[in-house]
Amino acid sequence: MGGLAELTPEAQASALIDADRRRGRGALSKRSGRFEPEIREEIDDGWGALEGLEALKTNIHVEKPRSIITKNDSPDIAFDRSINPYRGCEHGCVYCFARPTHAYMGLSPGLDFETEIFVKEGAAQLLERELSAQTYAPRVIAIGTNTDPYQPAEKRHRVMRSILEVLARTKHPVAIVTKSALVLRDRDLLAPMAAEGLAKVAFSVTTLDPRLARLLEPRAATPQRRLDAMEKLAAAGVPVAVMTAPVIPAINDDEIEAILTRAHAAGAREAGYIMLRLPLELRDIFTEWLVAHFPDKARRALSLLRSTRGGKTYDPTFGKRMTGEGPYAWMVGRRFEIAAKRLGFAQTSMRLRTDLFEPPRRGAQQLALF
Repeated sequence: MGGLAELTPEAQASALIDADRRRGRGALSKRSGRFEPEIREEIDDGWGALEGLEALKTNIHVEKPRSIITKNDSPDIAFDRSINPYRGCEHGCVYCFARPTHAYMGLSPGLDFETEIFVKEGAAQLLERELSAQTYAPRVIAIGTNTDPYQPAEKRHRVMRSILEVLARTKHPVAIVTKSALVLRDRDLLAPMAAEGLAKVAFSVTTLDPRLARLLEPRAATPQRRLDAMEKLAAAGVPVAVMTAPVIPAINDDEIEAILTRAHAAGAREAGYIMLRLPLELRDIFTEWLVAHFPDKARRALSLLRSTRGGKTYDPTFGKRMTGEGPYAWMVGRRFEIAAKRLGFAQTSMRLRTDLFEPPRRGAQQLALF
């Protein structure tokens, strides 16, 4: 896939969806995924062919997966299993590293990722079945590491709620990452779980500037609402963490200390950060956003990013992909560490309990009563 910088300004502009149609969305275009044999773009043919088109709507699709727990063996992340209640995410975070996964659905990792949302029907039943397997060994399940489990679709479909109910009933540990204040709805489940050492919640806070947040993550909760939710969960006894992620060179890298300070005041006691990652199609999606919204900073931002990735915009090497390397990456890491230590954030991550796990009853066990 050629880089956006290789395209002429005219070609770049022609790929963009009209601003009125994509209002409230993060990506600027519907660039085709990497598996598509054809590249399709909306282009005005001079006869007003694009005039009068409706604003992009969110479409919900029902998916019936065969399994719900995803396993991984990545050595640079702290969990080996996760659950994603949804494919795609209406929050529209333009930097989301999960965008390229929509290419597997034959859809654009751009605007399709935030407008074509797949709901995993029957997730709770699948989870119960998988937890009841004789070979299942409990380990922390991470939720929200790919797409946000508390995105707008959750208000209606309640997939995350149903999953949490199973985890609470079986006393299974869970670690959640979100940008949404909707997580407060589930305090009645999370607080009792947390009291037994079974749950914790991390909030991703990219910026404290509401204007920048609207551009970066248009349908996520405002920074203040995230901080308020953090405070309320902490008050309910739920361990809370903050992720200053992603750190975007020349865009939000000056906010690291301020974000940590506000989050600690709101009750967060663990903290982490991730350097901006631009795998596959995300490189062009983010670059066109950067050029459109920050034309005076785009060149410097990309130059600094490449300095952390060995001259590229992304390096998937384990141990480097999250933080990068080089002088700029080292500086970001030291700033984060110094601020976190000064504020009193925990130096190690809280371990959740696995010894309380109570597997769901299997059919054979139920029949044994008769």
